[in-house]
Amino acid sequence: MISEVTKPKTEIINKRIFYNQSNSKEGITLICIGGIHGNEPAGIYGMQKVISDMIVNDITCKGNFYALIGNMNALKHHVRYQDFDLNRLWTKEEILSLSDDDYYEFEEQREQKELYTTIKSICENHTGNFVFVDLHTTSSPTVPFMTISDSLNNRNIAKKFNVPIVLGIEEYLDGPLLSYINEFGHVSIGFEAGQHDDEKSVHYCEAFIWLMMEKIGLVSKSDFDYKELNKRLQIERGFYEIIYRHSLSDSNQFKMKPGYENFNHVFKHQLLANDGISKVTSPFNGLIFMPLYQKQGEDGFFIVKRLSKFWLVLSSVLRSLKFHQFLRLLPGISKHPDNPYGLIANRKIALFLTTKIFHLFGYRKKVIVGDKVHFIKRDRKVSPFL
Repeated sequence: MISEVTKPKTEIINKRIFYNQSNSKEGITLICIGGIHGNEPAGIYGMQKVISDMIVNDITCKGNFYALIGNMNALKHHVRYQDFDLNRLWTKEEILSLSDDDYYEFEEQREQKELYTTIKSICENHTGNFVFVDLHTTSSPTVPFMTISDSLNNRNIAKKFNVPIVLGIEEYLDGPLLSYINEFGHVSIGFEAGQHDDEKSVHYCEAFIWLMMEKIGLVSKSDFDYKELNKRLQIERGFYEIIYRHSLSDSNQFKMKPGYENFNHVFKHQLLANDGISKVTSPFNGLIFMPLYQKQGEDGFFIVKRLSKFWLVLSSVLRSLKFHQFLRLLPGISKHPDNPYGLIANRKIALFLTTKIFHLFGYRKKVIVGDKVHFIKRDRKVSPFL
């Protein structure tokens, strides 16, 4: 359990930005977000440990650093969310629906509006590169790992760490904050530090923040205990992709079988959970990912598999050479009329090429609209945050 010693000596400040260093308009800006799920406070405690050391040792960043609180109301109640999952509301439609007045139908609208305006203001005050880090924990035991949208700029930062990296979560979830941020071309990385109540999760968050600051040039190795904190995150370097998500309905009675941990091997037809009177089995051979051991949540579990180095190198080369443009020349594929990063394919072509081919060229999001399949590219130029 997270001990009182680990927790901050003061209560969480009732303020969206609870620490910042704004030192350079044109320098790199790191924005760390903790507690977007209210039952995951380890990220906030980890940020506060870093901030305490920065203050005590009078460390000035060579750029800008912001520490933000996510779902403040849910954190007070120690629940994942009050009305709706704040990390499933980040779509352009939801953003446009946010009211300019102080009336909100549910608490997460208020939280989203405040977090959105805070991030937008930060982006407008700086012109350099941005790196976003969203700190999480899971309901099941796990080694630390990262989740990223599959863009080359995300990959280039993520592969500097020696922890597992999971690609493709944006294909299975609608409205995560980092997927929305990635729409504007910014580096956006999710860090899952461990199980919710495991004290080590706080220490992993602390290590990840320091190492991220060092790797993007905000601090030097001499500013913190680099050797010790780097040792904490020597887990395993490797890329994985999600191949299956078991989604839950509002009326489900899903209950995961006990004993599963992240990245455990599972086999096709292996019993994983019960859903009321039905048995839930694995549809594939692979590795189980984020099995659900809490009441709130929309995802029972995922299945992932490891990506080969050859595939990763080939996809990087093809994207760097802009070979994705050749996809538009194939019969049955056209540019999206409204999205410069989108392609539209008829179902026969999509079936012939397979999703794997589109992944190779950087198209990770797939949306079926009638008899057409829309593919959306994750690599993109930086644009103003809207």
